[in-house]
Amino acid sequence: MHIAPHLRYTGNNTAAIVQWQNAALWQRMSWVRNPLAAPKSPQRANRSKRPVTRESSAPPARFFAGTSGWAYPTWKPGFYPASTSSRNLLRFYSSQLNSVEVNYTFTKLPTVAMVESWLAQTPGDFRFSFKAPQRITHFSRLLDCTAHVEAFLVSVAPIAAAGKLGLILFQLPPNFKPDLPRLRAFLDLPALATAPPLAFEFRHPGWFEGEAREQTEALFAQRNVAFCNADYGDAPVDLQTPELHPAATHTCFRLRRPGGYSLAELQSFAKRFLALAASRDVYVYLRHEDEPTGALNAVALRQFASQTAESDAK
Repeated sequence: MHIAPHLRYTGNNTAAIVQWQNAALWQRMSWVRNPLAAPKSPQRANRSKRPVTRESSAPPARFFAGTSGWAYPTWKPGFYPASTSSRNLLRFYSSQLNSVEVNYTFTKLPTVAMVESWLAQTPGDFRFSFKAPQRITHFSRLLDCTAHVEAFLVSVAPIAAAGKLGLILFQLPPNFKPDLPRLRAFLDLPALATAPPLAFEFRHPGWFEGEAREQTEALFAQRNVAFCNADYGDAPVDLQTPELHPAATHTCFRLRRPGGYSLAELQSFAKRFLALAASRDVYVYLRHEDEPTGALNAVALRQFASQTAESDAK
């Protein structure tokens, strides 16, 4: 079991924001911001209806990066071209990034029409990860929620059948204290026996202390469940989670610092995530804000991962 140092990033947030807003840097990073917005030749003008692909070189297949959602018109024109219609946001998003964390399912289950649309707009290597409904995590608090778990998994089953399901994230409320018997009983639900990869985001510090941490790690290693390794940015230090990877097949990161990350930090992240992707699927999700910083950070992260992988291969 790999245990790395705590995720406590001390970079200057203000400097990171200035970096992204500096006009000269944005010009140099045009390949990150908007590669599909560049002028197209007449021969390429009518390709918009073809299957979605990514034009940039891709990092290793087990590395997935994106943001928490995509339907944000305020990301125009920094990330989305100004002319992008609402119904084509996901199509463009998936041409730049290869995964998304869907928070819609925290409050509502997707309809069949929605799922079909999502599948049609994304390439074959794209992965949707889903936040579990609040009825399970916040209202029921993992108790007596079999019907809700089953309904949720049925709603995303077509995405699993298409090979585009990443992981299921159970984000527990901050006042959810360690309760190993309850967690174990929840993982014993028959519906979860054949479920997609699971990850839990604990937001009470007690889960990362002493016996509770040891027992949770052991349980997750036994059940192949991942911790969500989170950087909350502006949260108190005692809420910063240690980086833990008990699951053999996958792991999860949520990078939530307001204002984003510097290029140097993203480069460092890329090396760490690539090392993990050598043995497991790695899912990384940047925070959503009104500005497109998270999306730009995610694209830069993937580009740095590509460059690192190409350099290591030489």
